[in-house]
Amino acid sequence: MVNGDLKLASYKEVMNTLKALQKNKTVRYGVPMLVLIIGGSFGLKEFTQIRYDVQKIKKKLDPSLEAKVNMEKQSVILEEQYEKLKDRNLDGWKNIRGPRPWENSKDYQDQQRASLNKEP
Repeated sequence: MVNGDLKLASYKEVMNTLKALQKNKTVRYGVPMLVLIIGGSFGLKEFTQIRYDVQKIKKKLDPSLEAKVNMEKQSVILEEQYEKLKDRNLDGWKNIRGPRPWENSKDYQDQQRASLNKEP
């Protein structure tokens, strides 16, 4: 009977402690909030990882096509691009405004072209 009394006493102590914890605002509101924040962080991590994995799979190219794309990227050399731009006249430009909303854009463009053709 002594063991039964100890079990009953410890059971009452546990129940009293649980009731006190239920009344505590930190346990009642703070702990669930922390669980949601931390659990949400891990959940979002998993969902975003799935998203990036799917994008990586979609972007996979056929090996022969990928080799061709890499060859084209390597063939572009800075000096070649400079030679293409060197012959252009980058200083001889004129600022032309676009048509206003109330103006007829076709008429205005024709007028601008005519004025550009007149000037040498």
